[in-house]
Amino acid sequence: MSTAMNFSSKTFTPRPPDKGAFPLDHFGECSAFKEQFMECLRHSGYESAACRQRAMAYLECRMDRRVAQLMANEPLEKLGFKDLIKEKSDEKPDKS
Repeated sequence: MSTAMNFSSKTFTPRPPDKGAFPLDHFGECSAFKEQFMECLRHSGYESAACRQRAMAYLECRMDRRVAQLMANEPLEKLGFKDLIKEKSDEKPDKS
């Protein structure tokens, strides 16, 4: 009994993920934000929804560090923080 092997001419070309993978913070520029986020996770029983403010702060830190290219600038709305941004703007009093 022989097995036929089908070798197609198509090749797989890998591409990097759209989100979720970014360079390590070798110089610890955002380590304080990361530690605050991790501490929040530990206190909340690893319920990430309770720590979204700290997650947003951490990602903002990474985006602000353009020289180290820790993360490309991306609107926070696209990263799932639209509701937190609205809350933040609602807290600011109007300058009327």
